Amino acid sequence: MADRKDRGDAVAVIGLGRFGSALALELAERGVEVLGVDSDPKIVQQLSGQLTHVACADSTDPDALTQLGVEEFGRVVVGIGGDIEASILTTSILADFGVPDIWAKSISRQHSRILDRVGAHHVVQPEYDMGERVAHLVTGRMLDYVEIDEGYALVKTKAPGWAVGRTLGELGIRTKYGVTVVGIKSPGGRFTYATSDTAIHGNTVLLVAGETGMAERFAEET
Repeated sequence: MADRKDRGDAVAVIGLGRFGSALALELAERGVEVLGVDSDPKIVQQLSGQLTHVACADSTDPDALTQLGVEEFGRVVVGIGGDIEASILTTSILADFGVPDIWAKSISRQHSRILDRVGAHHVVQPEYDMGERVAHLVTGRMLDYVEIDEGYALVKTKAPGWAVGRTLGELGIRTKYGVTVVGIKSPGGRFTYATSDTAIHGNTVLLVAGETGMAERFAEET
């Protein structure tokens, strides 16, 4: 296999359950070279031909991963969820290999902390993250919600009625609410960068960034 620096955007996905297979197939759809690895030969057979490479192997065996060239990849995703021990061991092996960008799926907060400690650079908790996001959308005025980092969110929301007819500079939203309006979209238009001279019209959509609690509070404004 080629050296890591020559692999471009290639990604190895270890664990091809619902999360791992969906991720691998989406990457492949986008033209990314993907190596899929799973211990279940049936899953490997199902995905054969849909990914660039797919192999049946025990990811807790360093030699097996070495033979597949996993350590040569710049990015590896550990999609193992059900077997926490295998998830942790695999992540630890990848860290020992020196893989520069390790993503790992977690099924609990405690699992996340352990994955972080053994060397994962990014830990995702799909079920929790999606549940939290949907809860925000269902209960509030938000049109979309993404927590970019712990305690920091990007929110798409309708502009409150009291803002219509005034500019962002006049409204002083950052001073009053502690959030920054980073983008604005007028009806029928596209999102553009917001400045202090940007005026708010009826049915305007705002893209707001800030600490999660503050962004949520602003989104609840009417």
